[in-house]
Amino acid sequence: MEVVKNVVEIISFMCNSEFWRMAVLWTLSLISSYMSRFYQTLFSQESRCYPRCSLKDSTFASPLVDRPICIITGATSGLGAAAAHALAKEGFYVVLVDFTFVLTLAVGRSSEFLSKAVSEIKSRNPDACLKAFKVNLSSFESILEFKHSLEQWLHDSNMHPSVQLLINNAGIFATSRRVTSEGYDQMLATNYIGAFCLTKVLFPLLENSLVPSRVVNVSSFTHRNVRCRHADTETISGKFFMKSEDYPYASIYEYSKLCILLFSYELHRKVGLTKKSQHLSIVAADPGAVKTNIMREIPSSVSTMAFAAMKLLGVLQSSETGVSAIVDAALATPEVSGVYFFGGKGRSLNSSALSYDAGLAKDVWDASCSLFEELQTTAR
Repeated sequence: MEVVKNVVEIISFMCNSEFWRMAVLWTLSLISSYMSRFYQTLFSQESRCYPRCSLKDSTFASPLVDRPICIITGATSGLGAAAAHALAKEGFYVVLVDFTFVLTLAVGRSSEFLSKAVSEIKSRNPDACLKAFKVNLSSFESILEFKHSLEQWLHDSNMHPSVQLLINNAGIFATSRRVTSEGYDQMLATNYIGAFCLTKVLFPLLENSLVPSRVVNVSSFTHRNVRCRHADTETISGKFFMKSEDYPYASIYEYSKLCILLFSYELHRKVGLTKKSQHLSIVAADPGAVKTNIMREIPSSVSTMAFAAMKLLGVLQSSETGVSAIVDAALATPEVSGVYFFGGKGRSLNSSALSYDAGLAKDVWDASCSLFEELQTTAR
C-alpha cells in the first residue's frame, strides 16, 4: 500500500503544470546562463571578472575593527553553511542566522541545527569566531528581536556597533500554500520580504562601519522565467498569487528571486546618491544548480531524477563548489556594486532584462517600503 501511495503522489506531482515549469523552463534558463558565460569568456572584449580582496588588504583594515562582522542567513546547511565556513576561514566573525524552525519538519529543532553547524565549522577551523541566533525571517517581530539581540551582543562584547557584511542567503521552496501571521505567503515572506526587512533594520549598522561594508543578496537563475510586471503590495506579499486555486509554487519562487534582484539594483542606485552610504556596496550572487535540501518537499524520487539529469548535463554542484559565487560577491573589491555574480572565479553576468527595469524596481521598492512601514506600525 505504501508503494502505491508513493506512486500516486509522484504521478499527482508530475501532472501539475508547475512541475513542468520547473522541469523545462528552469533547465533552459540554467543552460542559457552557462551559455552566456561561455560566450562572454570567448568573445567579450570587456572583462567581467572581479578579483577577491583579502581582509589583510588596506581597504578592509582598521584598528577599531579587529574582525569584521559577517551575518549569514540560512547558515546551518547547504550554501549558507559553506559560506559561513569559507568566510570564517577568511577572518570574519561570522554570525550564523538559522531560520529552519519556521518549517513544519523542523519545529523545535533550530537550536540543534545551530549547534551542529557551529560544531562542524569549529572542527574544520578551530580558530573560527562564530555567534549563532535563531530568527524567523517570515516574522517581522522576530527580525526586530534579532536586531536588538545583535546590538546587545556587540555592546557586551565591546565590539564596534557596526556590521561589515550581510549575506541574505535564506530561502525556502514550499509546494503547498502557507500563510504567515501577517497574512503573507510564507515563501515570499522568507525569500524576499524577510531579506528586505532585515536589510532595512540592519542598515544603520552597515552605514556605521568604519571600513567598506556590503550586502550580498542570493538570487537564482530561475528569475529569468518571470514575465509578471505586478509590483504592488498585494503581489509582493503573495496575496495576488493566493487567488489561484492551485498553489503556483514554481512561479512564486521565481518571483521572489526576481524581487531580490530588483531590490538589489534599486538599493545600489539609492546608495550611490547618498554620501553617508557611499562606502556601502550591494551585489547579487547566483550559485547556479546546487544539491542542497531546499527541495525537501518534492517527492524524493522526483528530486533524485532531477539531480541525476543535472549531473548528466554537468551543471550540478556541491555546496562547497556552488558557494564560490557567494564568496566572490562577498570579497570583491569595495568599489564593486550593482553586479550579478555567477559561476565562480569572480565571473559575472547580466541578469534578465526585466531585472534591470528601473521603473519596476522602483515599484518593488515602494511596495516593499509600504509593507515595512505597516509591519513597523503593527510591531509598536
